[in-house]
Amino acid sequence: MQRSVIFELIRYCLVLIALFFAMIPVFWMISMAFKPIAEWTASGADLTWWPKAPTLDNFRFIFGQNTNALIVELERTAGRAILASLLSSVIGTLIAMVVGTSAAYGLSRYNYGKNLPLALIQLRLFPPLAVMIPVMIMWTFLNLVDTWWGLSLIYGIVTLPFSFWLMKTYFDEMPKEIEEAALVEGCSRFRVFTRITLPMMAGPLASSALLVFILNWSDYLIALMLTTREWVTIPVYMASLSSSMTGQLYGAKAALGLIAAIPPVIFGIAIQKHLVRGLTFGALKQ
Repeated sequence: MQRSVIFELIRYCLVLIALFFAMIPVFWMISMAFKPIAEWTASGADLTWWPKAPTLDNFRFIFGQNTNALIVELERTAGRAILASLLSSVIGTLIAMVVGTSAAYGLSRYNYGKNLPLALIQLRLFPPLAVMIPVMIMWTFLNLVDTWWGLSLIYGIVTLPFSFWLMKTYFDEMPKEIEEAALVEGCSRFRVFTRITLPMMAGPLASSALLVFILNWSDYLIALMLTTREWVTIPVYMASLSSSMTGQLYGAKAALGLIAAIPPVIFGIAIQKHLVRGLTFGALKQ
């Protein structure tokens, strides 16, 4: 008994140590976001973990309000980048989830399109740069470059394999007898899918949607190649935050990074009760 208690204490200590090291970058970003320029450009002994004189100048700066301490002209503010990321990520996630869930259900229940899983996974087998070159040519021809709908469409296509494979696994683990009982009672296939299957898949749908949203929200390469000015997303905009006088604007980048972390966190909290069930769906299946 005493030995098991010691093992539990050791395990909890190891978890706390791992959590401590994992949270250091998060703490450093929060600290940097509230530091004035004199503190986040310091080095050596002058570098501090926590801001001596906390300020909101970094947040004001990325939204176009210049301060006396940081005189840098921005071509555009972060507001447009945040809007571009929200639009493209949300719509791209909806596209991927609707198409991926429908395809996964059809393949799981009807065994239709046996080559479809391999065809979808091929979207992720090639190097991203090799795929993006023809996509750039097509998007230029279709006038979709530097548009939120063009970015949303490519996000939905790129993350479609993830939503398809995740949802197919969940559908395969769901008992078919429930749907068959509803069909015997006179329900149509579409009604069974919308009224019975999808409500039972709330957990898996939530966890899959969160993963797809995070992939779209954090994308850099696609947005870099398919946007130029009007619909630049947060990662691309963050990379442009630099100055010839001070170099990289770490305080402004940390402030924008802190803002960028809010939507995934809110999304995760909103679906928390479904998320746990989605992650453990089928774990106890015999």
